[in-house]
Amino acid sequence: MTTDTLERLQRIDHLIRTKATGTPSRLAERIGVSERCLYKYLNLMKDFGAPIKFSNVRQSYYYDEDGSFIVSFFFRKETGSTILFLFILNC
Repeated sequence: MTTDTLERLQRIDHLIRTKATGTPSRLAERIGVSERCLYKYLNLMKDFGAPIKFSNVRQSYYYDEDGSFIVSFFFRKETGSTILFLFILNC
């Protein structure tokens, strides 16, 4: 996963939490991807349990439950093992 992908996921998460995404085309423009690619990001987040919905009234995505989407990895010093989540989006 590239730094750009992580930054986009974090930006999408922030905009969803603040209910400030705008329409799908506007959100795609804000994060610098095509609308098709945006849907791949949203579907990835949903696949990992993010309860994302769209409000026609507010014209924004929002989380149906409190929370946020976090992508991370950690290293266990005692075992020397690394756990890494890798996502590949072909946009």
